[in-house]
Amino acid sequence: MPEPLSVQDALHSTPARRYLSPEPISDEIIRELLDAAVRGPSGGNSQRWAWIVVRDPEVKAKIAEYYLEGWNKAYGSRREQILADPEGMSAASFNAADHLANHLAEAPVWIFPVLLGAAKSQNPRLGSSIYGAVQQLMLAARAHGIGTTLTTLYMAHEAEVRDLLGLPADALTMALIPLGYPAKGRWSQPKRRPLDEVVFFEKFQTP
Repeated sequence: MPEPLSVQDALHSTPARRYLSPEPISDEIIRELLDAAVRGPSGGNSQRWAWIVVRDPEVKAKIAEYYLEGWNKAYGSRREQILADPEGMSAASFNAADHLANHLAEAPVWIFPVLLGAAKSQNPRLGSSIYGAVQQLMLAARAHGIGTTLTTLYMAHEAEVRDLLGLPADALTMALIPLGYPAKGRWSQPKRRPLDEVVFFEKFQTP
């Protein structure tokens, strides 16, 4: 049964979870999470989306290769440089992301949120039609004690991923959400910059 959480409690205790157990997640729970997701916002209520649930080890293994390649190119090969930046990623966050990149296929369930007819879109706000629903998926998972994170590092191989998932040519995957019961870490409030540094009234940089 899902944990009884208030909306505020869930919002303040849903960090990215990257150490995920291979323990199976039932179809019933996955349906509950997706039923919560599709209640999220959709531009014009068009619902031009699809949600692909992936458990196939062979498909996961191949996409995990693409993901690890993306991780190493963007982050893994620059570990010392990234960790030397005082405003960059913390060692704990880097190690967790590195762990996910090397163990992604072990997460028992992946979900790809997909926008149909979006592959050639030049709209920079395209994600507004699905990312709100993705957050609802992640909050619903939190209530069930299931960890998630929103990942995109496979996207250099979007065409190959589209083929592996059997998507139409005009579809676009918007993220990969690995799900799993947490194997390490806790449900803590994500660390963020103080509101006074990022919130302005009427005009930018007006306190």
